[in-house]
Amino acid sequence: MHRISLPIPFWKMSGAGNDFIIIDHRQPLIPQDLMAEFARRVCRRKFSAGADGLFLIEPSEKVDFKWRFFNADGSEAEMCGNGARCVARFAYMHGIAAARMRFETLAGVIDATVADTQATIRMPSPHSFRFDRQVEVGGHLVMVHSVDTGVPHAVVFVDDIETVDVVGLGRELRNHPVFAPAGTNVDFIGQTVEGFRIRTYERGVEDETLACGTGVVAGALIAAAKGMAGSPVAMVTAGGIALTVQFAGTKGGEVDHVVLKGPAHLVYKGELTGEALLD
Repeated sequence: MHRISLPIPFWKMSGAGNDFIIIDHRQPLIPQDLMAEFARRVCRRKFSAGADGLFLIEPSEKVDFKWRFFNADGSEAEMCGNGARCVARFAYMHGIAAARMRFETLAGVIDATVADTQATIRMPSPHSFRFDRQVEVGGHLVMVHSVDTGVPHAVVFVDDIETVDVVGLGRELRNHPVFAPAGTNVDFIGQTVEGFRIRTYERGVEDETLACGTGVVAGALIAAAKGMAGSPVAMVTAGGIALTVQFAGTKGGEVDHVVLKGPAHLVYKGELTGEALLD
């Protein structure tokens, strides 16, 4: 990785427990053919900065800026709800964009607004709703609903959100043939007297994360389509922080103007040295 310009300034940000490394890449620092491996190395916990994903902020000819987003395993992804909120705050704090902004992603152009530590984004239009699919996992049938909220999500409602095997069952569903070839994120949702709680197994991280913005949106929209909720829907993530989803329409999965709101916190700023990339 000797062609990378080091050291590299970066910000570590958290969106409700979903943590990211963000780099201002408007002046190129990392060659395109090394981006995936760079992401994999710097996202390793304990050996490097550690994160659920990496964002590289780049110039755009159409809107305020664009991003390249890589999961912790080095795979490039189309969309990330919590990441989008962190990126919006990063761009505002660096003068890259005003408090109201637009930026490019592989899932389309995202509108965002920043107010203090809160960031709100308008999500891409959800599509590919499927309901009440019986999927066999380990000899048992699991009722699965699914929707694409920028990336694919499978949603499973559970009786006990505390004890569900998020990693075991999540990994089985993430790689299940019905979701081949791309696989899927998997969201487990429990409804309590206090409201909805959600836990997510994330594709690309290959583990449970403390929050997933696109997963919260998927869970909220499926719950609404099943008659369990109406806009706005608040869901408490595994990190204990609530994210709010607003939308118009739910019947039969027809929905538009989906908005995700929640905190986007700056954890620290630093520099990545060559030793952050060592095996």
